[in-house]
Amino acid sequence: MLQFRNRWRATEKNGARGGNIIQEGMSKSIAKAPFGLTPDGTAVDLYTLRRGNLEARITNYGGTVTALLAPDRQGRPGDVVLGYDHLEGYIKNSPYFGALVGRYGNRIANGRFTLQGVTYQLPVNNGPNCLHGGKRGFDKVVWEARPDEAGPSLELTYLSKDGEEGFPGNLRVKAVYSLTEDNGLRLDYTATTDKETALNLTQHTYFNLAGQGDILRHELFIDADRFTPVDEHLIPTGELRAVAGTPFDFRQPTAIGARIEQDDHQLKLGHGYDHNYALNHAAGRLDVIARAYEPTSGRVLEALTTQPGVQFYTGNHLDGSITGKDGVAYKARHGFCLEAQHFPDSPNKPMFPSTFLKPGQTYQHTMVYRFSAR
Repeated sequence: MLQFRNRWRATEKNGARGGNIIQEGMSKSIAKAPFGLTPDGTAVDLYTLRRGNLEARITNYGGTVTALLAPDRQGRPGDVVLGYDHLEGYIKNSPYFGALVGRYGNRIANGRFTLQGVTYQLPVNNGPNCLHGGKRGFDKVVWEARPDEAGPSLELTYLSKDGEEGFPGNLRVKAVYSLTEDNGLRLDYTATTDKETALNLTQHTYFNLAGQGDILRHELFIDADRFTPVDEHLIPTGELRAVAGTPFDFRQPTAIGARIEQDDHQLKLGHGYDHNYALNHAAGRLDVIARAYEPTSGRVLEALTTQPGVQFYTGNHLDGSITGKDGVAYKARHGFCLEAQHFPDSPNKPMFPSTFLKPGQTYQHTMVYRFSAR
């Protein structure tokens, strides 16, 4: 917990790093500071939102959540997300830490789908698949930012042009990050297109409610009776398999590490949990779909979404080669993700909920990460 207190003090002193320089016309609920330059010289900013006991830092590079400070059971604030202290890390070597993922979160088999008789080839960047929008997805672009201290909230907008990363249509995307009265970070995504396209936006924050070490003692609940088993390339087979009697059953709070090493074919394929759950709630309704509790700190994270699925990932491919915030080496299972989404490879799986967006329609997606302690 010492590192949490030190980080809090350091960021109060260091505006450029912590995003705590209050600029003219801004209140203490929102702050803006320079965060660096991209290789082509584009300026990137870091925005700090504060409300009650919650603080979120978001950069307009990739819509990335770089820090999220939430209190433990003693009221002590701590950063509960993985990431980097500087922009350079996110540009050079980031496994989507805190990123806004698009156009298509998760995998599309062979980087290819057919729409209205036309086959679209996307970049292949994950074995034979297109992952998280391709080689230059939404996590690697600089978004237009508009802070609103009344929220406090941050609005990010981006025009993804027709043909970008192989996807059809000029897609206009808006993402609004806001802090809620009940200690939540809320994300509202909307998008429109001038040509039918595939779209699946999500958020890829790696959580660790203890702030350090592995996440195996976190107790997790996921409100899902079924999940989508995968093949050797982590592409869903099309089956919706019951979680009952499998290591994928989190309908009762269970330690993440309790069954992660079991002799289970699906766990071996994912090197741990890296699977989409078909949620029990009605898609379009904002419900609590997952809850994590960390017994040492007492922190509780509730995840809410309007989407039909959530990808549960346990940081299986972190190998200690990444040095993150405070010089910490991130190892396997030092963070977990709850990526609210439509199902992977839906453009090639007509039995899954559709991810096609047509002209005249508006894509809408809300998710909330809400914090408490006990």
